[in-house]
Amino acid sequence: MKEVDLEKIQQAVRMIIEAIGDDPDRDGLLDTPKRVAKMYAEVFEGMRINEEEYFETVFSEDHEEMVLVKDIPFYSMCEHHFVPFFGKAHVAYIPRGGRVVGLSKLARAVEAVARRPQLQERITSTVADAIVRKLDPHGVVVVVEAEHMCMTMRGVKKPGSKTVTSAVRGIFANDAAARAEVFSLIRT
Repeated sequence: MKEVDLEKIQQAVRMIIEAIGDDPDRDGLLDTPKRVAKMYAEVFEGMRINEEEYFETVFSEDHEEMVLVKDIPFYSMCEHHFVPFFGKAHVAYIPRGGRVVGLSKLARAVEAVARRPQLQERITSTVADAIVRKLDPHGVVVVVEAEHMCMTMRGVKKPGSKTVTSAVRGIFANDAAARAEVFSLIRT
């Protein structure tokens, strides 16, 4: 994957400042292009990370019951308007054959996927599908709850509204009791 071109971002931000009718050389804006370029390099660092790498190291544990990490905070950038959206992700899986990963790896995968120009729906399915591909669990559920600044500060202007997406794979898709259990645990 190509590295971030900080100079190009700085030029683009300078042009945006000029295009909105402000002076990019005034005191308050003088270093803004540089700051925005550094910020973009940070908030889009997921462009250079393959989320499946977090599931390379597996541990063998005699455990084939649900594992749930909930309330994983994340920040992302809407690919439609390039404004932030943020919220929490909940990731659950039922290991197969004792294949478990470190709990932090679930949170790291969410973080990597979120740090791209993104859609909430894609974060949800990408994380679920990566776990399915790398761990071959009995089932996976990923639920993402987020507030989108494109709905808060522009357009419909509805602060506090949340969007909830879910990806349900394996046993959770086919077993009503398993599905009810995981969603009950996420809600509590």
